[in-house]
Amino acid sequence: MRKFGKTIKLFLIDGEPNGRMTCELSNWTGKAYKIPRIQIKESYNRKDLQKTGVYLLFGKSVEGKPLMYIGEAETIIDRLKQHVSQKEFWNEVILFMSKDENLNKAHVKYLESRLYEIANDINRYDIENSAKPTKSAISESEIAEMEEFIENVKLLTNTLGHKVFEELVKTSMVKKKKGIFYIKAARGANSKGLPSPNGFIVLKNSEIATSTVNSMQEPLINIRKKLMDEGVITVNNETLIFLQDYEFTSPSTAASIVMGRNANGLVEWKIEDGMTLKEFEASTDK
Repeated sequence: MRKFGKTIKLFLIDGEPNGRMTCELSNWTGKAYKIPRIQIKESYNRKDLQKTGVYLLFGKSVEGKPLMYIGEAETIIDRLKQHVSQKEFWNEVILFMSKDENLNKAHVKYLESRLYEIANDINRYDIENSAKPTKSAISESEIAEMEEFIENVKLLTNTLGHKVFEELVKTSMVKKKKGIFYIKAARGANSKGLPSPNGFIVLKNSEIATSTVNSMQEPLINIRKKLMDEGVITVNNETLIFLQDYEFTSPSTAASIVMGRNANGLVEWKIEDGMTLKEFEASTDK
């Protein structure tokens, strides 16, 4: 399906980039707010925050892992007041409502449940909800409307800095082997991955070298150990494999972890015909 450009309007309520803001999408009746926790009190008197809507609380765990909580409320600002006093982990909220007041309690219960399902499946953030939200029963036409609403929630949440609803790797790209790069090297390294906006993604089930060389830089050894401690990489039939897609900050870091030695990812990662990532990026025929 062909995708078209989008016009997004951001309004800095306080004239500051790190303050409160609204976010609107052209030809959409929804509206988003992004509010720092420390400015919830300043937002008590905003009339549109008295509406029914769905919200996402964002923060980090003690270990620095990204956390989120998904909720709904008939009066959003009242619920946020409760969360300020009852939940400590979060530092900002993104919330969504309808400008024409077409969202009711059943709608936001449906949105809450579906957003939980999507975030849980994608698994980029730990979810603070103690249980899966109950999905309300709504009509077929309402489901269609809410699913369209969700697509815009996903787009604006990403635009506002949280990729909680964005797949790390699109399944269609892997199936078509579009832009897939490979490393097959010593000590069992047999991996595939692809460049990403933030670096390089090593794909699930990729095998890495079973040992490291003495000259491997200590920071890289520490990254490898951390991934094993966290269960991202595990032992399987005497091989070391990735249990999930994992994004590194650069192709070279990814290649070094895969190969168990210092490596230049621009020349080690190659597509099936042997072209290196460096050559691929320089090519005008992609």
